[in-house]
Amino acid sequence: MNGKLSDGLVGSLVGGRYRVAARLAMGGMATVYLATDTNLDRDVALKVLHPHLSQDPAFAERLEQEAKAAARLSHPHVVAVLDRGHDGDVFYLVMEYVPGRNLRQLLDEHGALAPRQALALIDAVVDGLAAAHAAGLVHRDIKPENVLLGDSGQIKVADFGLARAVTTSTTSGVTMGTVAYIAPELVQRSGGDERSDLYSVGIMLYELLTGHQPYRGDLPVQVAMQHATRDVPPPSDLLPGLSPELDELVQWACARDPEDRPVDAEALLGEIRHIRTHLSDAQLDLHAAQTQHLPHPAPGHTEMLPAGRTEVIATAAQRTSVIPAGPATTAREQRRRDREAARRTAAAAATPTRTLGPGRSRRRGAVWAAVIIVLAVVAALAGWFFGVGPGAAATVPPVKDLTVDQARPLFDRAGLSFSTQDVFDDTVTTGLIVDSTPPPGTQIRKFQGVSVLVSKGPQLFPLEDLRGKSLDDAKAAITAAKNTVGAVKEAYDDTVPAGIVLSQDPGSGTPLRHGSTVALTVSKGPQPIPVPRVVGMPQSQALAALRAAGLDPQVSSDEVNDRTIPKGSVAAQDPSPGTTLTKGGAVTLTVSKGPRMVHVPSFVGKQVGQATDALRQLGFDVRVENILGGFFGTVRAQDPVDKDVPEGSVVTLTVV
Repeated sequence: MNGKLSDGLVGSLVGGRYRVAARLAMGGMATVYLATDTNLDRDVALKVLHPHLSQDPAFAERLEQEAKAAARLSHPHVVAVLDRGHDGDVFYLVMEYVPGRNLRQLLDEHGALAPRQALALIDAVVDGLAAAHAAGLVHRDIKPENVLLGDSGQIKVADFGLARAVTTSTTSGVTMGTVAYIAPELVQRSGGDERSDLYSVGIMLYELLTGHQPYRGDLPVQVAMQHATRDVPPPSDLLPGLSPELDELVQWACARDPEDRPVDAEALLGEIRHIRTHLSDAQLDLHAAQTQHLPHPAPGHTEMLPAGRTEVIATAAQRTSVIPAGPATTAREQRRRDREAARRTAAAAATPTRTLGPGRSRRRGAVWAAVIIVLAVVAALAGWFFGVGPGAAATVPPVKDLTVDQARPLFDRAGLSFSTQDVFDDTVTTGLIVDSTPPPGTQIRKFQGVSVLVSKGPQLFPLEDLRGKSLDDAKAAITAAKNTVGAVKEAYDDTVPAGIVLSQDPGSGTPLRHGSTVALTVSKGPQPIPVPRVVGMPQSQALAALRAAGLDPQVSSDEVNDRTIPKGSVAAQDPSPGTTLTKGGAVTLTVSKGPRMVHVPSFVGKQVGQATDALRQLGFDVRVENILGGFFGTVRAQDPVDKDVPEGSVVTLTVV
């Protein structure tokens, strides 16, 4: 591969071993990828350095030394360095992959934490720093972004060795540290040591307690100069009611003069655990945030160390640290003086006060032989414990999609015990393993054990009754139940108003998994009915036609004469034909009494013109029949005459 630093790295094989899966993050020194170690079939974090660093030979040599030193460090609160190398012009470090988030993301989400939670997090960070410092590693870039919070509760400090290698290979130590947490001596370029890390821890504790960094500025140099020229204010300025011991702890760690800080990380850790033990619950839970998922390691715990190194991590009341004497003695200073006095007393007790005479040389030899035997036994027991015993390291095997019976031999071969927990899962078949805690590929001690999550299949939720809801409300309910709105149909309904849900598919109460599709049928309201034409129909026939259409015919008590509509038939309707009504709408019918009866007077002997006009005014049609051409224009005969006949009847006049 050509090794160009780009997203083209995703999918490639780095160093012939690490298959890059995805880019996780990009920082000022490197880009971090999620990769798979194809040799061991486990996920790792692959940190690929930016070209301006990887192409510097002095830096490459320095990083090689720091990576080797970091790889020798094994501690539960330090991200392990697994490998390093280069592929073409790509220089990379391989580190333990810790799925989860970092402390910066936790602060962005929750803001200030309760003192109990802040001290629990800082306890783990300082515990890891103590181990690193003992191994000769100084971090130089302690900040929330470099504190990883694993999904399984782990708290780990990342990037040991990288920051120091970068700082050593550049001309400015100030620019390489994150300016918000940088120690004053690094700003002044007077060099730094383990106590520089403790200053950064103090700034981080200030931020955990208050939700803010102590110094701000428009330019990084402004913030850096505040570190060098100002004392960190007590966090109680922003958090009234905070325990004075926490103020003292922060200002002790953040003293501008390194000589005024804790002598080492062990001294700071002892004070942290003392405070956690002696503060009241009210003081520890001041303004408690809803972050109960954070770990709460027990204060004053004892950890076993590898063979060849004997060290007692005592309870907080037994720890000793040295601070300069001042005009006033605080409770914390007195405790530190007491611990220092205890340390000096122990050292004095271990120093011989007289020289043994020749007669006692045999007894002295026996004592030393006994001591050597005891130490050898202790070393052997420790070697067994951490080599092949319960304290030996083991790698969690990949067991996803296996049954418990299939996974058991894998755990047996790894020397690990495991417990099972049933969980719902939408994708993994019932009875198969979903995941494990810690995840596959994690190195743990054999006595720790593994929790295996076994699928119970998808979790089913009864579907809510959506009938009677508006369409918008029904859609909102489906979305809130983490389901999907399917097809929406419309249908007429005589009783349900338009826009209201008539039915659903699946029906209410049906057990569904999240993501299921729910179809809806929504009312369009009553179906419109066009009024049929019934004018001219006999009354009985008109009534039947309207009822068949779903309408309610009503007959008016007032009948009307109509020269064209026979008696008993419909002369008029309201509303008119073609108008739309809903089912049961009323239609009023007016029935004809037939034509009006009119008396026909006699016009015999009258002139035809006079007779025609008079008859037409009475509503008759006139027909004229001429005899001999109707020369005289006189009506000779008329039919009908002197009778009552229907209006509009034809009257025939015979004219001579």
